[in-house]
Amino acid sequence: MPTLSVFMDVPLAQKLEGSLLKTYKQDDYPYKMFLAYRVCMTNEGQPWVSLVVRKTRLQISQDPSLNYEYVPTVGMASFLQASLELLFGKHSQAIVENRVGGVHTVGDSGAFQLGGQFLRTWHKDGQMVYIISSQKEPHGLVFRDLGYTVYEFCIWNPKQLCSDSNVLFSVVQQIPRGCILVIGNIVDCKLSLGQWAKLMGTMKGLYTGDLEEDAKILQYFVSHGFEFFCSQSLSRNFGIYDEGVGVLVVVALNNQHLLCVLSQLMAFTQALWLNPPTTGARIITSILSNPALHGEWKQSLKEVIENIMLIKEKVKEKLRLLGTPGSWDHITEQNGTHGYLGLNVQQVDYLVRKKHIYVPKNSRINFTCINASNIDYITQSISEAVHLTGGAGLRSASSENK
Repeated sequence: MPTLSVFMDVPLAQKLEGSLLKTYKQDDYPYKMFLAYRVCMTNEGQPWVSLVVRKTRLQISQDPSLNYEYVPTVGMASFLQASLELLFGKHSQAIVENRVGGVHTVGDSGAFQLGGQFLRTWHKDGQMVYIISSQKEPHGLVFRDLGYTVYEFCIWNPKQLCSDSNVLFSVVQQIPRGCILVIGNIVDCKLSLGQWAKLMGTMKGLYTGDLEEDAKILQYFVSHGFEFFCSQSLSRNFGIYDEGVGVLVVVALNNQHLLCVLSQLMAFTQALWLNPPTTGARIITSILSNPALHGEWKQSLKEVIENIMLIKEKVKEKLRLLGTPGSWDHITEQNGTHGYLGLNVQQVDYLVRKKHIYVPKNSRINFTCINASNIDYITQSISEAVHLTGGAGLRSASSENK
């Protein structure tokens, strides 16, 4: 047997994320709290799953007609059709004209990997990627791994405690022609129709959207004749996080171009994962294609959204009643499960070290981690941290935008 390993020169990779969660798990304090989970949580502190998903999963598992054969490389046709109609609308002109298509991917990261491979081969002039989002996106890692030079910009303004549309316009205006523009989560960046028109007139190259909440942004691009890729993640809205269900959506000028692009994507797919997993896709297709189940699913989403809004209102009101310095309106002005508290590094550090409340350094938390049993302790701790550090939390812009 050889005495030397062929892997002896391979070092440990630098840990990219998860250190906060690791520290939390090592903390033996009995009342510790982690406010940075990626998934939507219930009031009981468990990952949220729509009840209609549980019911549909059980029905599928008992269906004797399923043979569990490999599905086509592109994915199940019924799933892709249902996903596209969910994204663009059932009567979308682009769907009617048959210039919209998609490939079933392994989560949204798989969609970015597939799209990045395609661009690396067929858009060779684009060596730089510009990513704009309200948060640091994992997609930069995918593009860096493919050899791109990546620039990331955060639209969250830590001084004004809001999303700044000026950052969006500034980045779009400065990128060289032919570069790749990736637009992530910008749902809090409210633009008027005039601003959207200005943005359309300025944009160059390809657009890649990762839409978590509002498909109207995407539909606006379609209506103005843009060609683009879109990473459509479906796992979160259905509460099937471990399934990793995604679609790389392609919008082209006509069907001929669409078919050519899809054929190349399928060639790359064969090298990446060959055939996509089907359980999550079957669950989603069953729900979206059944009006009763579709309605039940939409109602469950509505209840989740209303609960998140209620949590944010309670957090803001409790901070006000505690006399916490500063305005906390930004908490309720942000959309979605995650949002910025607006705390600085010292205040976050106080919460972690003194109160055992684990918050990321940028203070962007998952508000569904807050419930009736912990909201008083959390808000009291935030107020205490702000009081002891001399005022409302303000972060320097340089620490967020890079």
